[in-house]
Amino acid sequence: MFKDSALSRHLVIMQDPGVAPNTNGLPGLPEVRTLAGATITFALVTCVVALIISAAAWALGNINGNPNFASKGRIGVLASLGAAILIGSANSLIKFFSGIVIG
Repeated sequence: MFKDSALSRHLVIMQDPGVAPNTNGLPGLPEVRTLAGATITFALVTCVVALIISAAAWALGNINGNPNFASKGRIGVLASLGAAILIGSANSLIKFFSGIVIG
């Protein structure tokens, strides 16, 4: 887009508002972090329970010859595994995407 790198660097600097995350600017931030950690734990435990129930539904559907029940169980297993992967990697994903500079 711009052939002159100094001009593009100047435009990027002009677009930067100079605002950075403040880790101690709000009162109660440690409690919010504790609450977020507890929510992650609760969500992961919920994913484990959903995985167990879905795997049991999948197995019972296969044993009884009910393809609809087995299909719902299979979808539940995949959904609970996907949710657990996203929840477990949420901190890393947010850290990665917050470091991306657009501009």
